[in-house]
Amino acid sequence: MAPELAKEKTIISSSQIKEKALELGFHKVGIANVEDSREKLSEAIAALGDWLGKGYQADMNWMANPKRQNIRQAMPEVHSVICVALNYYSPHKHPEGKEYAKISRYGWGRDYHRVMQKKLKVLSDWLRAQDPGIQARYYVDTGPIQDKVWAQLAGIGWIAKNSNVITREYGSWVFLGEILTNIPLSPDRPHSQHCGTCTRCIEACPTGAIAPAFVVNANRCIAYHTIENRSEELPESIQTNMQGWVAGCDICQDVCPWNERFAKETDIADFQPYPENVAPTLQELAEISDEDWNRRFPASALRRIKPEMLRRNARASLIRV
Repeated sequence: MAPELAKEKTIISSSQIKEKALELGFHKVGIANVEDSREKLSEAIAALGDWLGKGYQADMNWMANPKRQNIRQAMPEVHSVICVALNYYSPHKHPEGKEYAKISRYGWGRDYHRVMQKKLKVLSDWLRAQDPGIQARYYVDTGPIQDKVWAQLAGIGWIAKNSNVITREYGSWVFLGEILTNIPLSPDRPHSQHCGTCTRCIEACPTGAIAPAFVVNANRCIAYHTIENRSEELPESIQTNMQGWVAGCDICQDVCPWNERFAKETDIADFQPYPENVAPTLQELAEISDEDWNRRFPASALRRIKPEMLRRNARASLIRV
């Protein structure tokens, strides 16, 4: 069967795919139809263009990749997008003392890319095995896909005022992944928005990065500066408001009522914290050697934060202690 004929014949059902995804350990799965999503996609594309036009991407030039504005540039034959989510929440608390460094929960354990990609590969291989005409391509936030937009279109959750996706079952403590496929599947209903009049995330952000609601200016975001900013020194406006954060920032998630009510501990052992990640001191990270950095962060998403950057972040926080 030729790949183009896959659009004309129902080879496998949405329910079968969802059952397999849950069997593989995904916590949520939903499906969106590319053609049916055109109107909502046009709104998302316009919003992305406005965000880029204002320079809110800072130095993240990859956000301007034209493929983000047309999913068919990533896969010309795409018909459906299978979206999945993994709960990564661990109930450990960030340390209270000013001498401690804070690491975002997403980076406490094993690199989520590895965990998610392994499951997505199995699901993609299983999908292709159903028929020689089936195509499947998967992404874990490293490809030019508007993953949050597709997650909302597939009914996984909704894009919140802090730009994170919130799920009813797990709050916003979820990693997202997608499989693009050329087969027609019954889509889920797009998720409705449930932030209401709440503005806790906006009010809690110490640098005013969420302005207006639903828009995050990376130039003001602590997470961006601690992870992506490669400069020798951080901006003064960031240094004075870091509150001990050296790798990402969870402030807007920690204050979210949905997270307070619905966060539940993950059942994925790989997402439990490495012992040294929960409460390191600023002083030890300000002086960490390249060798110790390599030892402490094996198979970790934190390896994106190079040792000189981690030392820089810790020193910046120490100045304000």
